[in-house]
Amino acid sequence: MKLILIFISAAIVNNYVLIQFLGICPFVGVSKKISPSLSMGMATTFVMTLAASVSWLINHYILVGLHLEFLRIVSFILVIASLVQLVEMFVRKVSKPLYDALGIYLPLITTNCAILGVALFLVIKEYNFIESVVFGFSAGAGFTMAIVIMAGIREQLDLADVPEYFKGAPITMIVAGCLALAFMGFAGLI
Repeated sequence: MKLILIFISAAIVNNYVLIQFLGICPFVGVSKKISPSLSMGMATTFVMTLAASVSWLINHYILVGLHLEFLRIVSFILVIASLVQLVEMFVRKVSKPLYDALGIYLPLITTNCAILGVALFLVIKEYNFIESVVFGFSAGAGFTMAIVIMAGIREQLDLADVPEYFKGAPITMIVAGCLALAFMGFAGLI
């Protein structure tokens, strides 16, 4: 039951993009079309899940064990950067069109503060290993859900009669704000 609550909390109630406003750069930059958005979300989910598990292991067995807690941020950043490099090499090898579609946003996963947020929140929330993996996966699932919803809306907006002065960034920010308000409605669930 606790794992289900962690999943719902991280994916919907405390959505990293729409509630905590982490990971806004890829959310706005990649969400023009559904296909690259879904791919970016899956890559981010993969990295978040791996980062959560590896960060928990490093924190629990190395940093706390050796009383080196002051190195958490540096070690978590190194873990995330390494994982993103592995994902980037894998995507480039497996799907060159996907690699080209994601462009600069794939290496930017390294600087995605949502992923660092997952690693840091694991320490604050004192999750065990399984809870940490579920938390990382569900935070990534919430990121994917948010970016795909945004991409779907933006694809529809391309077909809509939007006033000229609202086209582009203004309507994107309005839609993002409306999505954030909608997700804030889930705040009383957990």
